[in-house]
Amino acid sequence: MVLLENDTFLSELTRLFQKSRTSGSVVLTMKRYDGRTKPKPRPGRGGSQLEPSEYKCLVRAQLANKKISTVITQKDVNRFQLAYANLLKGNMDGLKKKDKKSAKAKPKSKATQ
Repeated sequence: MVLLENDTFLSELTRLFQKSRTSGSVVLTMKRYDGRTKPKPRPGRGGSQLEPSEYKCLVRAQLANKKISTVITQKDVNRFQLAYANLLKGNMDGLKKKDKKSAKAKPKSKATQ
């Protein structure tokens, strides 16, 4: 997985969306990230249980074998979120609408006793 800067991540994500138009789908995940790369030690094993001073946000994107990620600090969240939302709005035009007729066509069956 490639860790990128926020702006570079957004431009690479745009390329992933363009590639996904022909085949495949882009998988996006966001999660809280405390900056730790090693797992927390279990309680009672001599490890300190200090909370990080600042949590970050880890964003990952995957299309087939291409994986990219970025880490967003608290001060950059608003700017990144606006750019990210605009990117999603611009690239989610290929979604199919739900067929409402098929839901209405099914008659409701009553259970007989």
